[in-house]
Amino acid sequence: MIDHDPPYTVVVIDDHPLFRKGSEQLFKLDTSFELIADAADGPSGIELTRQLQPDLVLLDLNMEGMDGIAVLKRLKAEKLESIIIMLTVSNSEADIVSALRSGADGYLLKDMEPEDILAKLHRAVEGQTVLDETISTQLANLLRDDNISPPPDKIEFTAREEQIITLIAEGKNNKLIGRELGISDGTVKVHVKNILRKLNLSSRLETAVWAFENGYPGGGLHRHNES
Repeated sequence: MIDHDPPYTVVVIDDHPLFRKGSEQLFKLDTSFELIADAADGPSGIELTRQLQPDLVLLDLNMEGMDGIAVLKRLKAEKLESIIIMLTVSNSEADIVSALRSGADGYLLKDMEPEDILAKLHRAVEGQTVLDETISTQLANLLRDDNISPPPDKIEFTAREEQIITLIAEGKNNKLIGRELGISDGTVKVHVKNILRKLNLSSRLETAVWAFENGYPGGGLHRHNES
């Protein structure tokens, strides 16, 4: 979650000139966002992000030279505060999983309606992981068949862990969960670690899928689809 009022600053990293031009028009539709720079390749995008520290980075996946996943991993390794959203034409399962497991804060498709993209970006700055609705279902199906060891039959969660599972299912990050429950980010991390251990899972994303399949109020990944 971003701790200041809009406009939220945005950097676009994309090697297609027409899309970079189109992004200017996109953000003219919503004064909550301000496009402050764009880059035509990965290394330039990394440097711009370092210098400008934008609230949001919109990152293309398939770029010549340094691709979007490599850029994403570099930015995440540097512990930058920017929210990084993949915005691409690829709905490949391998690309989706690779991006989310590399730390992307969302995965959106370029053929979405502009208003839908903006609505998703509003959810992103509120601290939620954002996905195109078709990807949400696709990802849930993929993770279901992804050779994940099944959770134990009988699992006992504390009341706090139940609350956190529901909020993970809503796509909320640790900071937002901590604020909602009145606890620190560090405490949330400890609870999440315990939840993953009990479920025999390795990621929050898998937890969200499990929560959806087991009837948690958050509705799993599908809660994102209401925007």
